Amino acid sequence: MRPEHHEGTGGDGLLVPMAWMYSEYIADEVLETGDLMEPTTLEYRAGRDALALTIFLSDGAVADELPAARVDELRLLTAYGAAWRRWVCARLEALERPTAPAGIAGPDLALARAAWRWLEETELLAADLDAIGPPPWEPVGDEEEENEAQVWTPAWQLGLPLGHLAVHLY
Repeated sequence: MRPEHHEGTGGDGLLVPMAWMYSEYIADEVLETGDLMEPTTLEYRAGRDALALTIFLSDGAVADELPAARVDELRLLTAYGAAWRRWVCARLEALERPTAPAGIAGPDLALARAAWRWLEETELLAADLDAIGPPPWEPVGDEEEENEAQVWTPAWQLGLPLGHLAVHLY
């Protein structure tokens, strides 16, 4: 296999998606440090993919440990209400344009797109946070049953807060 950024000519060897693989590695390290979820769960995968996508689209992973400035940037990008979904779509679209920076296309972008597709199309069963209690403006009445309300939600909506919390604990 030849490296992704091959300067020479010739050879139709396999391109190695090093930028994406390193982004996944960093995301795994951050999530494992937080020890929030078992690595075998779908929720963990959602958190890893959301965090790896954020790292990859925010100009890639950096060598060695994450510097404090980079941790702060990840914290801001994954924060609740930060319009993360729109940001991801805009960044992926920008990378697909013919004027995109060289070196990001190919297998890295294909893996990032696959991760985004999985995060968008896969729905996971989660607690319905809106159903936990009545809104403060509604009177509290006697409930017939106290069952935990659950809803199906896109994987990124579970993975993003998990990634955000892991970044805080890093």
